[in-house]
Amino acid sequence: MNEINWPKIDSKHLIVYSKQMIEIEKDIFSKGMPVESLMEKVGLRLSQWLLKRKNLIKNGVIVFIGPGHNGGDGAVVARELFLKGYKVAFWCPYPVRKKLTLEQLNYITSIGVRKLDNLPEHLNCELWIDAILGNNQKTSVDKQIIKMFNKKFDSGMGKIVSIDIPTGLCPNSGKVFSRSAIKSNFTLSTGFKKIGILQDEAIPYVGKIKNIDIGLSKNYFLKESKKILSISSKDIKKLSLVLPPKNASKYNRGRTLLITGSNKYLGAASLVIKGASASGVGLIKVLVPEIIAKSIWQVAPEVVLEGSLESSLEGNSLLHEAFKKIDFNRFDSIVIGPGIGIDLLDWEKCLIDLMKFEGILILDADALNRIALSKEGCKFFLNKKFRTWITPHMNEFQRLFPNLKESNNVELALRASKEFDISILLKGAHSIIADSKGTAWQIYETDEDSARAGLGDLLSGFVSGMAALELASREKISTESFAKYVLIHSYAASQCSIGSNASKIGEELAKIVRQIKMRQMS
Repeated sequence: MNEINWPKIDSKHLIVYSKQMIEIEKDIFSKGMPVESLMEKVGLRLSQWLLKRKNLIKNGVIVFIGPGHNGGDGAVVARELFLKGYKVAFWCPYPVRKKLTLEQLNYITSIGVRKLDNLPEHLNCELWIDAILGNNQKTSVDKQIIKMFNKKFDSGMGKIVSIDIPTGLCPNSGKVFSRSAIKSNFTLSTGFKKIGILQDEAIPYVGKIKNIDIGLSKNYFLKESKKILSISSKDIKKLSLVLPPKNASKYNRGRTLLITGSNKYLGAASLVIKGASASGVGLIKVLVPEIIAKSIWQVAPEVVLEGSLESSLEGNSLLHEAFKKIDFNRFDSIVIGPGIGIDLLDWEKCLIDLMKFEGILILDADALNRIALSKEGCKFFLNKKFRTWITPHMNEFQRLFPNLKESNNVELALRASKEFDISILLKGAHSIIADSKGTAWQIYETDEDSARAGLGDLLSGFVSGMAALELASREKISTESFAKYVLIHSYAASQCSIGSNASKIGEELAKIVRQIKMRQMS
């Protein structure tokens, strides 16, 4: 079993599928908990969250109650807010199917909660609560309902809160069932976060995701071979990094080789170097085009030139002649790809020498494009000694693995990782890190301003430096470390002001690494 030390396995981090959540509820009921007790607990926890945010509810609340138990949760919320003195109304867009939900409706009507006969015609500043379908939804809903919700969302008059899943959104894929789904300001995920709301496709609809803990045991998932965990900037505080011995020399603090840049993409090398430098790795060597090699000392005087790369007529870097002269096993980690350009013949020639490497190989950008376009394609990953970490965005991923089809990006990354025995960072708004043993980490609550030119180059250098440092300090390294490095990089980008470039973010990256290590040492 793949041991997970970070983050903590709990309701804040575990991600589940709709079916898994339903099975958990069935198990709870089979052990004696009445359905009404769980509904009460869920509704009370949701209410507590809302009551702490009086600005959301001060202008009144309309609860849209669906036919199932999600609607029943909404009815409990309506009751609690009404009893606390807030103006509350409800509307049922569909006939109620569940007996317990109907009982809750009868009760809130009897105590004076106003029932609306139709969809509200006017947009006021009250809060709308979407308790229509929730975790078990499988089909599209009335377009008029979604249209009215989204008209309110776009107007900015009051807020919208969805319970579990915005209506119209698939809880497993994050895709809409028809043309649209309800756009929410907040999605309150009860128990464990549902995988659909964390996917990139769901971002326009879910708003801020808040986990509502209802006391479910993590033991439900300890037996699962596959674990999916959410991580965010909040997890930086619990994150630890390997600290090398105080008496370690530069050679014992990790050695990384950066193979980057071309006559077409001169700036990539500088950013990769900046990323590696931010890691605190002991020794950085570079293999870069001659035009960059001549001035590298001006950019980064602490970096050692391993050699220079020849260039093709098209301006792409040629690797194979330089590779013949390198003993790769003098390095703990190697990064290949940022800005090197594409030359397929060159790639096939250099593989013989590269295959001797036994450390961690980080492949990014044009290295991935070279693999995808080569005769061997992704089979390259099956014929290696070294550990491989790759960092594709979705287009690069699809070029590498054109035959892989799954319901969501997490499953895509997990499947590719398992089939090819590699660790994958699938870049996106909510990036995914997956390993071959069945664990995935998904970053959420990212900053929309962190998608900027050059950040991928910065990341590849940072990951290579951090991996080398960790390998030098201990022989084993897991994909969990990869996830940590990616989260730190994402956090650094979010901490910089809007408009900050990759170089500035590199400085922030180094600062955060120092802060983490100082915290550990203290």
